[in-house]
Amino acid sequence: MNLFTRLKEGLSKTRSQITSIVGSDSNFGEEFYESLEEAMISADIGLELSLEIIDRLKFEINSLKIDSVHEAYTIFKQMLAKDLDVIKMPEEFPPKPWVTMVVGVNGVGKTTTIGKMAHELRQSGKKVMLGAADTFRAGAIEQLRIWAQRTESQFVSQHEGADAASVAFDSIEAAKARDTDVLLLDTAGRLHTKVNLMNELQKIVKVIRRNTPHAPNEILLVVDATTGQNALKQAKVFNDILGITGLIITKLDGTAKGGVALALTKTFGIPIRKIGVGEGLDDLQDFDPMDYVNAMFGDI
Repeated sequence: MNLFTRLKEGLSKTRSQITSIVGSDSNFGEEFYESLEEAMISADIGLELSLEIIDRLKFEINSLKIDSVHEAYTIFKQMLAKDLDVIKMPEEFPPKPWVTMVVGVNGVGKTTTIGKMAHELRQSGKKVMLGAADTFRAGAIEQLRIWAQRTESQFVSQHEGADAASVAFDSIEAAKARDTDVLLLDTAGRLHTKVNLMNELQKIVKVIRRNTPHAPNEILLVVDATTGQNALKQAKVFNDILGITGLIITKLDGTAKGGVALALTKTFGIPIRKIGVGEGLDDLQDFDPMDYVNAMFGDI
């Protein structure tokens, strides 16, 4: 399957839920807007944002003098794609190594996501290193080691329970010494309600910047799409503490809550870098706003 087909299949639950509410036989007018609002809320876009989108859509449709459901739905999707189109990655990597720190709560798939990112980077010819700064979770270091072997990436770790900031420092020094293009740093699944654990993540960043001011170049937050609006709470805390530069949304395959992507970008203005639509190595995709909206909302 090509990338769009995988994405469309992954978001089929969200799409079927939406299209069952907003049908092409809807009467144009308030009935259409009400069904669209219901569909957005059911997809976990959220009430406040859904109402704001409806207000903007009404203004746009009145300005263009549109009088058919089909045309209105097309304008609606274009509007959502524009909302999702936040800043892109720089085209060129700055000074080596490009350091990406990956954070998120337990169970969102951080380590697996790092493995898939390493695979993609290795496929493009980059020299990659994985740093095992998740020293808290039992088995995390070994899991990342396996991904390093599988993707033929370099690997740096210490013992379980070691100071995570120390591991991050060692990883960057090793990456510099070995002329590595990209360093991917795994971190523990910090519970965003635990202040002391979040402070440890801040410590990692401080230690990194002490000797390598440009790093980390990216702090990516991984969120699980199936958690819906709870992902917003996670993003707020991590962004307040660390300053998130990008989002990766996992487990989009089979969720009815695909609208959380829009809620995240509109609330925080943070770009979505990648989306996960399956378990395969190639199922971590670059985020394309229009493809995402088409896969989620379909046609009516």
